[in-house]
Amino acid sequence: MEKGSGLLVHISSLPSKHGIGTFGREAHAFVKFLAKAGQKYWQMLPLNPTSYGDSPYQSFSAFALNPYFIDLDVLVREGLLTKKEAKKCKGGSNPHFVDYGKVYNERFDVLRIAYQRGYEKQEAEINKFYHKHRYWLEDYACFMLLKGMHGGKSFQEWKRDYRLHKKTAIRKAKEANIDEYRFWIFLQYHAYKQYARLKKHANRRGIEIIGDMPIYVSLDSADVWSHPKLFMLDQNRRPTKVAGVPPDFFSETGQLWGNPIYDWKKNKATNYFWWRKRVQAMAKLCDNIRIDHFRGFEAYWEVPFGEETAINGQWVKGPGYDLFEALKPVTKNCQIIAEDLGVITQGVKDLKEKCGFPGMKLMQFAFDDYERHLSGVYYDDDPNECKGPDFSNCYTPRQFKEAKLLNPFLPHNYESNCLAYLGTHDNDVMTNFLDEHPELKGPMKDYLCIWRDEDILDTMIGSLMRSNANVVIFCPQDLLHMDKYSRMNTPGAAVGNWQFRLDKKDLSDELAYHLYVMTKEAGR
Repeated sequence: MEKGSGLLVHISSLPSKHGIGTFGREAHAFVKFLAKAGQKYWQMLPLNPTSYGDSPYQSFSAFALNPYFIDLDVLVREGLLTKKEAKKCKGGSNPHFVDYGKVYNERFDVLRIAYQRGYEKQEAEINKFYHKHRYWLEDYACFMLLKGMHGGKSFQEWKRDYRLHKKTAIRKAKEANIDEYRFWIFLQYHAYKQYARLKKHANRRGIEIIGDMPIYVSLDSADVWSHPKLFMLDQNRRPTKVAGVPPDFFSETGQLWGNPIYDWKKNKATNYFWWRKRVQAMAKLCDNIRIDHFRGFEAYWEVPFGEETAINGQWVKGPGYDLFEALKPVTKNCQIIAEDLGVITQGVKDLKEKCGFPGMKLMQFAFDDYERHLSGVYYDDDPNECKGPDFSNCYTPRQFKEAKLLNPFLPHNYESNCLAYLGTHDNDVMTNFLDEHPELKGPMKDYLCIWRDEDILDTMIGSLMRSNANVVIFCPQDLLHMDKYSRMNTPGAAVGNWQFRLDKKDLSDELAYHLYVMTKEAGR
């Protein structure tokens, strides 16, 4: 990837008078902000429809775009809504947080008005869009229609013929509910049209989009429902194996994600046809694709369905380079980025290097993991004598130097072919991280060669910007020194995630100028 820097901001986090960010005016204004600030990259989270829990990583479809992101003011300009109708969608009362319950309850009623007013008027264009995307769109529209018929329940709880994707039963349901079927196609037409306009604007301004593709898809998705043979399911479409990660330093029971595991032998037998379609669709939506949990392609943690934790799982070999070789024809003009964080084996490193994909480095991990990086690096001192909280005072200068040499997350150790961050959407904002870990301020100041605690964050930002990494991505929460309430996601937390929103005043001319100067000074 070309040397440069950018910001990680999801569409939902953009300012909006309708309760959630959209593909409309404020997204276009954010592109202008990035250009003014001398940035080259806009990293987003997955753009797919969210389901229960509001996570963009658990979606009803790996191909569809989130209807929440359809800008209502654009529909007003197209004559599909009145201003009064659009104003019915206000979202929550706090402009800094998305109230997904209110967005859900308000938005679809208004979008149905737009459908009733606009479908026949735009039918010719919609039909062109439908035939272009029929591979996934027909199943998605049927899936959403049937989900509505079953009161929003998972397809695992549908009537048997619907659950097993019986074509005759589905055709009859579609014919009896043709308006509902067309409604979901109408929404995708407008979401894709608005997003295409946004991406074109970004690229004209010299901004590349970094998209995000989860390795797994949700069990309750059109993808699993319509392509059951590609997943580890029994004859009743119940999963036999599910995904997660094993117990580690952070969790005694691991993480049980619950996504169905791919049947990689059957995927390979099709020459990874579904995967090629998926990545091809992503490559049209963005300029670079970050693949979440890349290590799962080398080996993945497989847990028997029904387990309450991830403890009783096992490592199973993934498809490896064979998959990415099959994907080459559809990724010619799109850079793949490997999310290679966590416990990474030599096999994962070898796969990433063979593919030539850039990985990720998190500066926050350099200090979050500091004690473990120092472990085993003792020379003359007895480590048992170290009791103090300031690690830099517990070790000899030689040990401290050795720890810095071993630590892959410190900026001076970055290879050029990587993307570097202070932290991502899954990490704590830096102000709160510093508040929660006062014992790490000593090592941080030693490494950064500063004296005052209040200089740590800005010095880290400068150090990252001047690192050898080709691409540096910041979360605006860190640039603006925001507090703990601005965190986007806390992995494992059941509530309170994915809600953060920016205010218009956050994206100020002062911030743009500060970023511009810092970016140019660092040669980005």
